Amino acid sequence: MHLMTSNARVCVIPGDGSAPEAMQASLRILHCLDLPIEWDSVPAGSDLLDLSVPEREALIRERVDNSDTALFGSSDGTTPGAQYLRWGKFTFANVRPICWQPGFRSPLRDPTEIDYVIVRENLEDMYVGVMGDAKGLLEADLIDPRSRVPVGATEGRFAAKIITRPGTEQVARFACELALQRSGRLTVSAKTNMLPATDRWFCEITREITEEYAGVEYEEFIVDDMAHRLVVRPQDIDVLLLPNLYGDILSDLGAGTIGGLGLAPSGCYGHDFAYFESAHGTAPDLTGKGVINPTATLLSAAMMLRHLNLNTAADRLERAIGDVYLSDSDLTPDQGGDATTETFADAVIGAL
Repeated sequence: MHLMTSNARVCVIPGDGSAPEAMQASLRILHCLDLPIEWDSVPAGSDLLDLSVPEREALIRERVDNSDTALFGSSDGTTPGAQYLRWGKFTFANVRPICWQPGFRSPLRDPTEIDYVIVRENLEDMYVGVMGDAKGLLEADLIDPRSRVPVGATEGRFAAKIITRPGTEQVARFACELALQRSGRLTVSAKTNMLPATDRWFCEITREITEEYAGVEYEEFIVDDMAHRLVVRPQDIDVLLLPNLYGDILSDLGAGTIGGLGLAPSGCYGHDFAYFESAHGTAPDLTGKGVINPTATLLSAAMMLRHLNLNTAADRLERAIGDVYLSDSDLTPDQGGDATTETFADAVIGAL
């Protein structure tokens, strides 16, 4: 989904911890692209503390609703908005590219062919928030004997995994359309052997949807096998569709294979709205040190520019980032260098 606009409004939410430092450096670079964008920057989380939680939430909602898209830093809960951007805006497809570039410090001997995209269903699965005391479930004798729940147990907790047909169909169609833009190969993975009611059904529905798309090649793996393949045979994957929880976990694994979460962008897409954020968290251990790597935020911004149909600017930004890594200088500590966040930003601006 691309917006066609000559003057887009972008809500910038810097977030918490060290995320605002990455955002500040990224915006300095983005301003050098002379984009047809009106930037609406929300205060960082540390500057919102004088407001009550409801006031913070109202502020974020109003600014998001008045924007075409959002560039979001990570939140530890001080900055609200994550839930609204996701469930309030129904951004059902979380797209997480996993792509190695020369200069990225991958722990793998040969990461050169890693270039795939994880599409993570973003609204359902274990994230629906249905959880609580399992006493009633235990007393109802619903537990499969294979689970080895102690006989007579009366105290326990549960969390529900919920997969729906409409939710699966819409993300499957999104993944099929993305696959057709790439190689046409779609891989789907879940714990199909142990969870037939949910995970196997997710895969069955996806297979049905792929039959509507001539040119899409379908393959399926159990999720633990998939984790193994992402390390030993990542070049075999192009578009990987996963339910919410597995997508969250395996995208971090994928980021590790290319050199870390500081290099991992993401975009969350709905039918009417999309927002973009790095895959990493707030990195509180780096707060105030000025060394957080802004690459993930910048690559997320490049995804945002493509969403706004600013492809030439996105190409320029990605080339400049690539040039800095190719030069093997001015890299942040997570990539083996000693540059600060702002020094890295200066190098990208120089490459532009």
